Amino acid sequence: MKAAIILGTRPEIIKMSPLIRELEKRSMDFFILHTGQHYSYNMDRVFFEQLGLPEPKHNLEAGSGTHGEQTGRMLIGIEKVLMKEKPDIVLVCGDTNTVLAGALAASKQAWTLPRAALLLQHGQGFLRAAGTSRA
Repeated sequence: MKAAIILGTRPEIIKMSPLIRELEKRSMDFFILHTGQHYSYNMDRVFFEQLGLPEPKHNLEAGSGTHGEQTGRMLIGIEKVLMKEKPDIVLVCGDTNTVLAGALAASKQAWTLPRAALLLQHGQGFLRAAGTSRA
């Protein structure tokens, strides 16, 4: 099984780091696709270094722009990578332009992925709700 981890911002790098380490530990087939939404050293590179994460296999270098411009560039780039790599699972986590583009690209290609298996994991809502009282 091949997994695609799509990230592009500081929070996504941090949130996905335990999953990345677990995939490495189990010698699973995966790749990291970095959109480049955050691209400065202090918002990006430093976390890969300090968390001991592997280099992304793909970096779209989407950079700045309006939400529509940035998300559009990401969507086009992510789609191309997913068509080439054909992952079984696509993982996203957050509420950013990266996650929007990643989820949309993956959901629109579900029929082309091997065995038509697609998992979109979205953890942001849970992370926010976990600290609230339901009393």
